[in-house]
Amino acid sequence: MIINWAARTTNMQADLWKITCEEHLYPGLWQRWFRSQCVALGWPPGAGFHLDGTGRQSFGWTIARNALARMKPGDHVFVTLRGSRVARLGIVTELAVRDSEWRPFVPPSKTEKHGEKGRRIHVKWDLELGPDDREYVVALPPDVRLSGAQLRTTLSAVKSMSLAELKSILADQTNWVRLWANFDYERALSGYIAAFPHRLEDGLLPYPLERTRERLGHGRTRMDVLLSDETGTPVVVECKQDAPTLSHLKQLRAYMAQVAKDTGKTPRGILVHGGARKLRSEVRGEAGRKPRIDLVQHNLDVVFSRST
Repeated sequence: MIINWAARTTNMQADLWKITCEEHLYPGLWQRWFRSQCVALGWPPGAGFHLDGTGRQSFGWTIARNALARMKPGDHVFVTLRGSRVARLGIVTELAVRDSEWRPFVPPSKTEKHGEKGRRIHVKWDLELGPDDREYVVALPPDVRLSGAQLRTTLSAVKSMSLAELKSILADQTNWVRLWANFDYERALSGYIAAFPHRLEDGLLPYPLERTRERLGHGRTRMDVLLSDETGTPVVVECKQDAPTLSHLKQLRAYMAQVAKDTGKTPRGILVHGGARKLRSEVRGEAGRKPRIDLVQHNLDVVFSRST
């Protein structure tokens, strides 16, 4: 039975909490939380972890128990993922975290004898904040990312930002990124563009001078792809899996300067990036100054078809 603890919340101020979703350990866990309108903690009672503090002890469980004792319906909780990303914000409606209420999202197995993530906290998601597409989440800007105990603990009260600040971040489309944004395919992407440059832009071809294509940049880094357009102008392409930054633009311009020195021609630059399609104003402004750099977002799209 789910115990509604609303009776003890009268006239109490709502708190802001974060809970970690270990999507990297349990693939699909966030989608199950989203559909079920709840989040969950581990520490199975069957393994000896008891909410009243008896039985098996651990530092992490002590912190989680203390947090659960303070959490109440009406509080706000947001789900964090690896890479300083936020999935959703919700309002706590009920707590079903007692030992007798254990309902694991991760079913029992040889490695997880009692299952995992079974102490459920029911929430109502704020569906008006954040991306509509469930394959997208929100990246926290560098200046407001969680650190210290707020980052390390599974469930913790957040004091470093206000609810209003968090809502503003979730509403800002420049922070919207794919759920699998950290999937490492920069090398595959640059190889794909080198093999099929017309998919990036009609008329693009591999640059004819092998020596120039193999030119190393500063710090022994190598430019990703060097092409030429229909007018014979060199086109330097740099691939990044995350959102573009000022340092990315600086790196690309260094490659462009080297290509200009080698060829005697003023090259174009294209930065192919992941992250949000909508760009931050400082990045747009820097890309627009001469020599101009075009910014192009890439998306990984896998199509499955049954074999015949």
